[in-house]
Amino acid sequence: MPATIGVIDGVLRIGMDQTHLARLMEVGVTRKASAPDLATVMARGGTAGTTVSGTLVGCRRPEVPIRVLATGGIGGFHRSWAERLDVSADLTALATSPVCVVASGVKSVLDVTATLEALEALGVPVVSFGTELMPLFYCRGSEEIPAPRRVDEVADLAEICRAHWQALRSTTGVLVANPVPDRHALDPAEVDRIVAEADRTALPGTSSAQRTPLLLAAVHARTQGRALDANVALLANNARLAARLAVELK
Repeated sequence: MPATIGVIDGVLRIGMDQTHLARLMEVGVTRKASAPDLATVMARGGTAGTTVSGTLVGCRRPEVPIRVLATGGIGGFHRSWAERLDVSADLTALATSPVCVVASGVKSVLDVTATLEALEALGVPVVSFGTELMPLFYCRGSEEIPAPRRVDEVADLAEICRAHWQALRSTTGVLVANPVPDRHALDPAEVDRIVAEADRTALPGTSSAQRTPLLLAAVHARTQGRALDANVALLANNARLAARLAVELK
């Protein structure tokens, strides 16, 4: 049973109807809340969609915790993090939430290699579905970044989750990296050029919270809508895989 998670008028909701979803689309009313934002948004009666970290908080709330989460891409280390530390709360949430997150890898506007190293250090298994390359959000992958582990069957994903949580009694999440459908995929070199230019010319001085949305907006604008098409396609593709995994884990 699918359940969209978010905050509506100060209430953290696990499962929303069409009225709630419409509220999340109202311009000027909603924001996107990560795990550190949730308490403030709720205390002020606010309305917000949730990042991966915020959604993982919601996954832990029901009497029967949610074990599978579908999203677009996860956050992580920003490019040039060594000069200005900028790290997403998604990583800590993955390290503390026994949930399988099905995503199209790390957002390709970030430092993917540094993010994968952090996940490895935090004990979060990263598994690519049906590919030897690490999926890169809008892009299917790059020869420069191989997948840490590859799995080709949903039943095998389920067995990895069971072994991780039941046999090993681990309390961390599992990241399944599911590549964007081929016909919607963008060229990694094109995305890298856009991000590098935006980082250099448009984003100096921006806050950490603003940086990812502005970079994604730059990619959307400069690909004339192709990035938006890819985003919609990968979200649907991830939801399908997550649903199959949830049924397998039942």
